[in-house]
Amino acid sequence: MKLSARNQIAGRIVELHRGATTAHVRIDIGNGVIVTSSITNEACDDLALAVGDQVTAVIKASDVMVGK
Repeated sequence: MKLSARNQIAGRIVELHRGATTAHVRIDIGNGVIVTSSITNEACDDLALAVGDQVTAVIKASDVMVGK
């Protein structure tokens, strides 16, 4: 599948925590960096996500905040 989003980062799911409606997916993208995504439980089920799966984190945002 092709996407218009340019920020696509490959990684491996290292933790998956399901809440009442939302799943938090922690993805190891290498060099000790973890990206966390919050998705619906329904999306998690549709994708059949599991710890150890190779996935792609797709980041599409209109704003990027920087703090110091």
